[in-house]
Amino acid sequence: MSTTPTNTLSGATLGGQHHHHRRGRRLRNFMLPNGREVHIALSPEEAETLRQRLEAVRSKEDPFDLVISGSPEHLEALRQAHTHHEGRRDAMREEHGEKYDEFENVRAELDVLGSELHMLTDHAVSLDANFSKYGYSAHLRTYDDGSAPQSSRSSMSGWNHDPDHEKKDWASEKKNGKSIKIYNKPTVRQYFHKGLLWRASETTEVASFELFLDLLYVGILAINGDHVSEEPNAYELQRFAVSFIMSWKIWSDTALVISWFYTDDIIQRISVLFTMACLLGLTTQMLESFKETWTMLVSFYLAARLFMGLYYVSLIFFIPMIRGMMIVNVILITVPSALWIGSTYLEYPNRMILVWVAIFIDLSSAMVAMLLVRASKLISVRFGEWTDKVFEFYPAINIEHKVERTNAFVSLVFGYSVVATIYQSSASYGLNAFFGKAVLGLTQAFCFNWIYFELDGSELYTHAIRRNVTAAMAWGTVHLPFIMSYILGAAALSKLVVAHDCSDADAHDLTHSYEEKSEEHIPQGLRWFYCVGLGIALAMMGVISVSHLHKDPPNGVRIRKSLRLTNRFTVCVVLVCLPLAEHLNSLQLISVVTGLLLYVLLIELWGAGCPGDSIWGDWKNGEGAKCKYTARCNISKKDLESAVKGGQVIKVEELKDRGEKGMLPVT
Repeated sequence: MSTTPTNTLSGATLGGQHHHHRRGRRLRNFMLPNGREVHIALSPEEAETLRQRLEAVRSKEDPFDLVISGSPEHLEALRQAHTHHEGRRDAMREEHGEKYDEFENVRAELDVLGSELHMLTDHAVSLDANFSKYGYSAHLRTYDDGSAPQSSRSSMSGWNHDPDHEKKDWASEKKNGKSIKIYNKPTVRQYFHKGLLWRASETTEVASFELFLDLLYVGILAINGDHVSEEPNAYELQRFAVSFIMSWKIWSDTALVISWFYTDDIIQRISVLFTMACLLGLTTQMLESFKETWTMLVSFYLAARLFMGLYYVSLIFFIPMIRGMMIVNVILITVPSALWIGSTYLEYPNRMILVWVAIFIDLSSAMVAMLLVRASKLISVRFGEWTDKVFEFYPAINIEHKVERTNAFVSLVFGYSVVATIYQSSASYGLNAFFGKAVLGLTQAFCFNWIYFELDGSELYTHAIRRNVTAAMAWGTVHLPFIMSYILGAAALSKLVVAHDCSDADAHDLTHSYEEKSEEHIPQGLRWFYCVGLGIALAMMGVISVSHLHKDPPNGVRIRKSLRLTNRFTVCVVLVCLPLAEHLNSLQLISVVTGLLLYVLLIELWGAGCPGDSIWGDWKNGEGAKCKYTARCNISKKDLESAVKGGQVIKVEELKDRGEKGMLPVT
């Protein structure tokens, strides 16, 4: 029988407050004004166990209330107790006067210092920052050194608990300088159990070898993107899509396994190196894959996928608590692998039927399996009981690791679009149409980067991964078409920049290699790749924004998020239809696209601001805008000016004792 962790949350709480008797621990019981004691359970399972234990030790004349953490009953009981103690505080202030104010000042200082000390401990800082950045989740629980489940079926990181934080820090310091081991038993970083997400309190940092893996994609983007822009037709588009999806799948599998499990040994790094070797082999077969090298392309792809399948098989024995989900992953790798092998026995285009079916299974099967597990009770009661038993534990994605890895990859893609605008000039005076188009292309990449990271990806109330299953699936799924479309548009942009179909664009002003790439007439396929690629990419970024819940200023915004996104999707439609204007030359086409993107950016920036705020700030006396607030205090303007001139400090608590001499708004 597995053990469900019932320890308290280490670190952050719903309101950021911590019980003063046990700092860093959740409040587990408190008294109501009527004398009834309220006990708090973290889950329905714990509530039943706690009820039985309390009924066994308490008499019937000693009643109690039992509530689930975060439930309406829990919140109502807290409000009652809070209101009661506020009344007691006011009564004590009236009774004791200045002594009470002095005590309150000391207590306030202790609370500030104690909160700062708590935030500097490893128990709270990571999770507090997690909630602040990605949104609070009532279903999230943490385990640290003392709260990992002591199940014989589990293998969780962090076992030997030392309640002395200082000693624990020393234990961590002792590890400095220790050589890396050849093999460490895999441990689960975070997992789901009966609707709750259990995770270690510390964050999962991106390892250096993961970033090294991304470096290989610099070459993949360059080779795949440049080649598809050379022959902008349906054949090349399909070749680009298939080969890129295969490389994306290898990258996402590697990132997923590193996010799920912790090993930090030499074998893990060798495994990543082997995966990179398979990815390198796949890259060398991309360009002629539909003609001569299809079998080798599939071979390198399956080598990486089946290697991952073997790793899942090993985890079935190393971590039995997640055996059910590992078996599912092995099946989800084996079935499409058979289709990939079958495609090598068919000729193009007949093989593409099996290829697209295999791609669909590779990309969607994991999500379908997850939905079946979550919705099993709706299908059948017996099926639901079976899934609850088999999938009692299953690994979860670490939100920090997933977001950081995705952001790093998107940055890589934006970097490719910047490189695509670079050319070499041989003219003595290089300010010409070529340079103008390159600057406009750079502006486009800057707008996309600004929108993705600073508008859609910041000021989040709840991240899509933490919001709900549908939003998380949308966020994860949409990134693939977003990245593919953007690469397609950036690849086409590289050809448009060096095209000499407009005035002040002499092909002889380019170096020899770029002069050979320069075209006098833009192929229609290149127009479609460029405009439709950027249009779909902008639309997919809109879907990513929809999946998040963003914070709104207290006074609201100038333009609601729904209206701003409607404007964005309208611009996407214009971009997709723009290739129909065949009379536009390369400079005009790039200029129109840049103007549309700047329009979207400006609407987003202005619309997301407060209605009363000035976008220029306060330039009076050369100073920036200041944060202001107004309060009405029982002090005259004359007394306030005299105190300021004399360098005195006025305590707000003392203002109530002064006479009603005047009401002055203080800023």
